[in-house]
Amino acid sequence: MPFFYFDTRYFILMLPVLVLTLWAQWRLRSVYKKYGQVRNQQGLSGARAARILLDSQGLSFVPVSELPGGDPLSNHYDPSDRSLHLSPEVYRSTSVAALGIAAHECGHAVQHAQSYAPMRARTAIVPAVGIGSNLGIWMIMIGAMGMMFLHVTGLIWLVWAGVALFALATVFALLTLPVELNASTRAMTMLQTAGLIDRTEYGEARSVLTAAAWTYVAGLAGAVMNLIYYVMMASGLSGNRR
Repeated sequence: MPFFYFDTRYFILMLPVLVLTLWAQWRLRSVYKKYGQVRNQQGLSGARAARILLDSQGLSFVPVSELPGGDPLSNHYDPSDRSLHLSPEVYRSTSVAALGIAAHECGHAVQHAQSYAPMRARTAIVPAVGIGSNLGIWMIMIGAMGMMFLHVTGLIWLVWAGVALFALATVFALLTLPVELNASTRAMTMLQTAGLIDRTEYGEARSVLTAAAWTYVAGLAGAVMNLIYYVMMASGLSGNRR
């Protein structure tokens, strides 16, 4: 975001993203709350369902653990130690929502086991993204301030280098979307194949995962708009040098 002056361009770019993000978060929590109160037909907890699905995919070595407290939507698969972690609300719950979310995380475990290309690429750039996005913003800020207030036009290289580093966050978001969508597709297929859901539950679980997918769409939109803004800023500073 702009650090050193009020730029209406930023707010014009980001306002639609903010609306989309708030809607996606509301939608996810609303759908999760609704189907989090619907018991699945077999009375399986999220933990038990995850164990069944992982075993069915030959991943009996992947442990399923309960996260200590935290957000009910903080579930994740950790590729670094090949372990699956579920929040208490999913781990212990016998709801349709818990079934869908647990299966989604199992989808990530299967992606890892099968070396799914987008997941491999996303995992590979995680260290660079963590450093690049933070360092990139500081480089943009320092370079732009130096050019605007100290008139050191030679700092334009620092601004563009910062933009390039920040772009890694956009690449990460771009890779995240297909990874998450594919995990949800795998989840629904596994649930059906294992006979853990009926037709009605299929639609309900799918609604939960679709709502979750919109949060990743919003994340990608935010990353793209931020990058567009920084490119516009750097282009403007480059033009001022001439």
